Amino acid sequence: MIRVFKHYVPYAVLLLCVIDFAILIASAEAGWLIRLRQLGSMPAPVGERVPQLLSFAFAIQASMIGVGVYTPEGLQTLRFAAARLMVAISLGLILISMLFFLLPELTLWRSNSIYAVLIAFTLLISARALLGNWVVGDTFKRRVLLLGAGNRAKRVMDLSMRPGSGFTIVAAVDMKDAPPQIETAICRTDVPSLTGLVDRFDASEVVVALDERRNTVPVNDLVRVKTTGVHVTDISNFLERNTGRIDLDTVRPSTLIFSDGFSSGRSLSLVVKRALDIFVSALILIIAAPIIAITAIIVRLESPGPSFYRQIRVGRYGKEFSILKLRSMRQDAEAGGAAIWAQKGDARVTRVGRIIRLIRVDELPQVWTVLKGEMSFVGPRPERPQFVAELEDQIPYYAERHMMKPGITGWAQINYPYGASLDDARHKLEYDLYYTKNYSIFLDVLIILQTLRVLLWAEGAR
Repeated sequence: MIRVFKHYVPYAVLLLCVIDFAILIASAEAGWLIRLRQLGSMPAPVGERVPQLLSFAFAIQASMIGVGVYTPEGLQTLRFAAARLMVAISLGLILISMLFFLLPELTLWRSNSIYAVLIAFTLLISARALLGNWVVGDTFKRRVLLLGAGNRAKRVMDLSMRPGSGFTIVAAVDMKDAPPQIETAICRTDVPSLTGLVDRFDASEVVVALDERRNTVPVNDLVRVKTTGVHVTDISNFLERNTGRIDLDTVRPSTLIFSDGFSSGRSLSLVVKRALDIFVSALILIIAAPIIAITAIIVRLESPGPSFYRQIRVGRYGKEFSILKLRSMRQDAEAGGAAIWAQKGDARVTRVGRIIRLIRVDELPQVWTVLKGEMSFVGPRPERPQFVAELEDQIPYYAERHMMKPGITGWAQINYPYGASLDDARHKLEYDLYYTKNYSIFLDVLIILQTLRVLLWAEGAR
């Protein structure tokens, strides 16, 4: 994996993104040339249309990221990739059309774009058919040597078996720190030299995955391995890098304290984030006002009670604030006054409420909260004070998610399905901590793009 603005991206995905971008640029140029020849015109030097070529490529590739073309399923299955590519190109064309009306000088002609997308779709599918096995094969996978054979080591072994895994386990060493869970593990007494074992299996990384670290970590051997140029990684950092979350079962306070995350140097990024929140929220409120008004009328007609409701949530630094949403449940959903988790198939949800939850229209009024500055578009999902008090008592580091301003969408929302239990809250916190630790504008853009996938396929709606 490679770290891009603090976020870890698999080498295979990054390579495919670069190849796709080159294909999109070439397709845009080909579409331009074909149309000019049809008109009997001579093309100008390519340098004079760089903005038009780039706008085409960025629009289509942003849509590809948004709809999930680069997910493990998209990399593994050609049929899945083709279906998502069709959706991405359709959305990309809509984006290009919008840009054409706003800044026509920065886009291709509409006739050029038609030729370009047909060529692009053909080349993108062909590239996946030709390079698919090479990109997702062992060529770009890291060769990992596991130090340990207990439960933690078994977790890493299981992770390597998942589709899209960026590493392969070449060997595991049983350090006698716990009952072995990996049958093929090599006994520590049979390894005269850890450096020699690393060299024998051509390992590029050693992961310390010990269940019990006291008196079992071979410090001198690991120092020697490190000085040979092989990466040595603790299991907590390894899981963070490969799962996009901070694993609460393995993380230690020192891992968080001495990490390079949670940097105060992101002050400028937060200023940019706030400026974008103000601009985009104002724009959305203007565009979405008719949708909100019509939905409010429908909600009122379908069930008695107000169309909107306010609810107290916990924001940054634990400060409480009020959010505004379109009502999707019966007015007496919490008649007893106690906060209740929303459940799958919740009987309290109205017929209209089920639809607006599915397409997330009920969330639109929260944009006003973003404009006021109490929320951001991207951040940990704000919870109700009653739930926060309970979760802080039962889940370690839960209060740390409140160090960032809460958001309408977030890293947890796009990576974990809607949850309504203590176990769900724990898993979502792991993603929230990853976001808080590795925050950047790049990660925000990535989350906003991938929120499109959640909206299109109604992932996590309840």
